[in-house]
Amino acid sequence: MQTRTLGRTGVSIPVVGLGTWRVFDLPDAQQPAADAVVSAAFGGGTRFVDSSPMYGRSEAVLGAAIGGRRAEAIVATKVWAPYVSEGQGHFEAQLGFFGGRIDLLQVHNLVGWREHLPWMERERDAGRVRWLGATHYQPSAFGELEQVMRNGRIDAVQVPWNPREREAGRRILPLAADLGLGVVAMRPFAEGGLLRRPFPAELRDAGLSGWPEALLRWCLSDERITVAIPATASPGHAARNASAGDDPRLEPDVLRLVEHFAA
Repeated sequence: MQTRTLGRTGVSIPVVGLGTWRVFDLPDAQQPAADAVVSAAFGGGTRFVDSSPMYGRSEAVLGAAIGGRRAEAIVATKVWAPYVSEGQGHFEAQLGFFGGRIDLLQVHNLVGWREHLPWMERERDAGRVRWLGATHYQPSAFGELEQVMRNGRIDAVQVPWNPREREAGRRILPLAADLGLGVVAMRPFAEGGLLRRPFPAELRDAGLSGWPEALLRWCLSDERITVAIPATASPGHAARNASAGDDPRLEPDVLRLVEHFAA
């Protein structure tokens, strides 16, 4: 799988990661299902995984699924709490899930970012966090996200990026490039909405195998995107998603076709 540098950190990351929203909130009895997804994704070269306290049991399930792979995994998770004490409580639990360290700790949807960044910076300085980030899914919040980006305290942002959600391309991606910030692309499949329509013959004739490959390669054709994080409950889908990172760039005419049929 191809890699890209996470902004100014200088660290190379495989371009297809693994999200856990909705698919890893599982009871103990279903842990083997998550194990199989992680095994398939890592078998295809995936190393970046993303979760959040917002996702129910997903962090605990992901941590168990990584198991002996923690040394090779790049773990991103989030602080999602209105109060510092609650956020710090989440963080202590996360350290237990993920072997005593978090690679990328993000303020989820900018909730309480002014209050959380100081203690997050202390954790980074203490070596329990490598990098800091911020996320948001709504374009209406991008002005505030730009403010956080410009303050020099974070290393990466996470925003939606797919043919139906391209608002980040107007403001967030150019600013991230200017500031040397990594970009994590959430919702490359528009939360599955773009996978439910028939796959056009024109895209198959262009050499694409289906919507997952087309959308991931569309997403990653923008070099400002560091890593895309599709979520899946299927080991087969995880393996196919990972394979899209082997040669992600699409020619301009194919990009336009994907945009046309995804509209």
